[in-house]
Amino acid sequence: MSKLHPLGENVIAKPDEGQTKTSSGIFLPDNAAEKPKTVTVVAVGDKTKYVKVGDRIVVKSYATTDIKIDKDEYVIVKEEDILAKVK
Repeated sequence: MSKLHPLGENVIAKPDEGQTKTSSGIFLPDNAAEKPKTVTVVAVGDKTKYVKVGDRIVVKSYATTDIKIDKDEYVIVKEEDILAKVK
């Protein structure tokens, strides 16, 4: 992640893959899949206190800024909008 450096308490993360198949085995089209709420941290700002690179976190719905760089999708989220770490 050399092209983006988050500032302050911001975190840059890569979205986890959305669910494309229901528990009953029905495949969902891309536009029907729910937007992932769990992401994996790839960079942290210099003022973040609770997360580090590699952490998998749960974020508030609609609290992210979506960006695309070199065909890769990322989200930027404020540390205050992180709800939990996934262990």
